[in-house]
Amino acid sequence: MRFVGIDGCPSGWIAVAWDGSGSATAYFLPRLEALPALVPDAAVVAIDIPIVIPEAARSAEAALRSFLGPRRSSVFATPPQAALDADDYASANRAARAATGKGISRQAWALVPKIREAVAWIPEAGIPVIEAHPEGCFAALLGAPASASKKTWAGMTQRLGALTAAGFELSDIDETAARAALTDDLLDAAVTAWTAARFHRGEARSFPPRPNPLHDVIWA
Repeated sequence: MRFVGIDGCPSGWIAVAWDGSGSATAYFLPRLEALPALVPDAAVVAIDIPIVIPEAARSAEAALRSFLGPRRSSVFATPPQAALDADDYASANRAARAATGKGISRQAWALVPKIREAVAWIPEAGIPVIEAHPEGCFAALLGAPASASKKTWAGMTQRLGALTAAGFELSDIDETAARAALTDDLLDAAVTAWTAARFHRGEARSFPPRPNPLHDVIWA
């Protein structure tokens, strides 16, 4: 039984499968549907992509931003369904403004293909899939929001040290995954695997607290 964290990378997805105590393996997924063949013993998947598509602002994102404080800007607003149905950024921006009163960033628009893929895949996944936010996961692991951006050396070493202390051995990495992943992609996939294990044990933190499982929630 392994716990899987998934983060997007430029050419697909990076998945880290962790046994909960030490061994962790990273895989490159060109599509999410490739996961079951690579990790047939997956018990829970935690993915860093919105899997609940709102009509307006998400309460889960607001709760997570409040928790993250100095790292709150890492939480992007999920485009509303009207924007996801659009064919281009200009149309999506207009649709979002009409639906919510606010436009969407180009960074959020760039996530739309992956959001669409994840939403379509989850009903067919055959395993529990939860949404997790890496900065929220690292804040839970560290006991407070990270003190430096993950794009910096200080931020990278802080996060890697916390994962190592939690029992991650990240030396067993598929070469394709190692070449496809940016450093922060791999760290983010690993910490969401940590949250998948905590979710399995009933220990993960939810935003908002005490959620109805059928409604909008992000885990850390």
